[in-house]
Amino acid sequence: MNRMEELVKILNKYAYEYYVLDAPSVSDAEFDRLYDELVLLEKQTNIVLDNSPTKRVGGKPLSKFKQHKHRLKLYSLDKAQTLDELEAFFARVTKELGFLPRFTLEHKYDGLTISLTYINGILVTGATRGNGQIGEDVTEQIKTIKTIPLSINFKGVIEIQGEGMMKLSSLKSYNETYDVPLKNARNAAAGAIRNLDPKETAKRKLDFFAYNIGYHEGIEFKTQEDMRNFLIKEGFLVGKEFSLVDDIETAEEILDRIDLTKDSLDFLIDGAVFKINDLDLREKLGYTQKFPKWAIAYKFKAEEAVTILKDVVWQVSRTGKINPLAILEPVELAGATIQRATLNNMDDIRKKEIKIGSSVLLRRSNDVIPEILGVYSHNNDSKEIEPPKTCPACGTPVRQEGAFYFCDNKLECAPIIIDRIVHFASKEGMDIEGLSEKTAEQLFNDFKINRVDKIYELKKENLLTLEGFKDKKAQNLIDAIEKSKNTTLSRFIYALGIPNIGLKSSGELEKAFKTLDNLAAATEEEIQTIPDFGEIMAKSVVSFFSDEENKDMISSLLKHNIAIQNTEIKSGKLSGKVIVFTGSMESLSRGEATKIAKSLGAEVATTVSKNVNLVVYGESAGSKLDKAKKLEIELMDETSFLSLIDDSKTKNQNENINNESIQKNNKDEFSQLSFFDDI
Repeated sequence: MNRMEELVKILNKYAYEYYVLDAPSVSDAEFDRLYDELVLLEKQTNIVLDNSPTKRVGGKPLSKFKQHKHRLKLYSLDKAQTLDELEAFFARVTKELGFLPRFTLEHKYDGLTISLTYINGILVTGATRGNGQIGEDVTEQIKTIKTIPLSINFKGVIEIQGEGMMKLSSLKSYNETYDVPLKNARNAAAGAIRNLDPKETAKRKLDFFAYNIGYHEGIEFKTQEDMRNFLIKEGFLVGKEFSLVDDIETAEEILDRIDLTKDSLDFLIDGAVFKINDLDLREKLGYTQKFPKWAIAYKFKAEEAVTILKDVVWQVSRTGKINPLAILEPVELAGATIQRATLNNMDDIRKKEIKIGSSVLLRRSNDVIPEILGVYSHNNDSKEIEPPKTCPACGTPVRQEGAFYFCDNKLECAPIIIDRIVHFASKEGMDIEGLSEKTAEQLFNDFKINRVDKIYELKKENLLTLEGFKDKKAQNLIDAIEKSKNTTLSRFIYALGIPNIGLKSSGELEKAFKTLDNLAAATEEEIQTIPDFGEIMAKSVVSFFSDEENKDMISSLLKHNIAIQNTEIKSGKLSGKVIVFTGSMESLSRGEATKIAKSLGAEVATTVSKNVNLVVYGESAGSKLDKAKKLEIELMDETSFLSLIDDSKTKNQNENINNESIQKNNKDEFSQLSFFDDI
């Protein structure tokens, strides 16, 4: 018995170091040796100590869950979904107390709430929240969670509350091992804890984040900080995010940081929780029927939802790849009404068993088009998704390459050509203002323009024959086309539309090879020496410049006197500044102002915080201007900003004077590029 007690103590210590502290002090082999010795002794004695780690493997399946009555009611939290609502909560507390107290701020975990009861240092019960007064007894299930101590040093009666979670890394490992993948971490955790078979719970390797103490006898706490310190001392896993907040400005700044970094976490959160730190002040404020008046949950925009997959359509991209697009029953998600979602490819569709007519789970991050994560349920009308046999746009038989389908009719298939023209003319590309998708369609349909180099052959009289084009609109487009001839190498590379090469990688290619001629002659090995450039990206570049049609198109573009310069980062009074633009300006669009600020060395942010150095405001500037004043950030109106720009231009006057001759030299250089001599 002495040896068993010794083994239990040391194994629990090693488990705490491994699972909670993430700092193991022994090898896995040594842990396994001691664990096997304990198992053998338990079999010989037919005794299992209350806090033995062998209890974590899961006992026999239950026939049903018993009810558990909580000693103290587990309240839900009132919610704020906007900063205005959060400010209103702070104002209510201030009005009732006569001052704004100190708050704690922690992550709001997206899992399943669990309450643990310890008596005389031993875990006796684990229960779900239920309706706040009565939950389900899931003791055998939660004993499999290795970040829940089976025993603690405190010998009184105490209830610990927290969140049962499945880390994203655990979800990934599980899905790589088991045939039926889990849809998301939250549902995986909830399903595991409410599974009647504890052995199934154990397979999902859940975690428990402790954040609150409910009923307790034999100990007193004065603050939330005291509670947190107790939890840490007793070996519980607590979140690293724990801040003390004394004003709304600090609160908003921390919320901005959490929102920006939440996708890098190994677990799901859906917001942050504010609680008054002082427990006596909590008692003074009390509770409503549903919520404590001293706490609130600030919710980020929802990123997951369930809806019906109504249909799948196939769309042709500028690279010729034919992509499946899901048509959905409209649903609100992350502040927007979603009716379409990404379906990666047929392999993904089959793996997730996605069918038309089924209920599907959507996820949306960073305001991009949502992705279907998996199926919630099928119904009698669900039907299989069939891959395309011919191009949905031009009828050409498709080419299959792995899980993807392609249309190779790149000189006649309308969507391919129109998308290429739009991409080429985009702001990030050649920046041809006025060449919209509608105009690109007209150019293809009326003038048979099927390559981007033919844009530079357009005449004003051609455009005047198009529907909707009058003298001014036609002249503006011709001027924009002419203006686009002066560009940078990175923008030109991006505009070409090389598969797998985006804006950032175009800039990296410019830095590495300096000229278009060098890039066109580069090998896969040379391209892969660029950081973050792998085999696929390198093959895409080499393949693009090896294609005879592409070589002919580039040669034709250069013959239209396109001058390609290397990108230069200018410096000036804005170097090192972090700027926010707010309100509307008469002389500049927000995009133009941002572009100018960046060219002068500034970093442009979208929200006002203590990290911002300057706020430039125009007409109807709202809360951002007010917040900047509160934080005493330097302010500048539109007139002053324009004056600063003009001053910077004056300082670079010599460079501007020489610009014309530089462009001429570039034109001469590119007219003699050796790579294109054979065209």
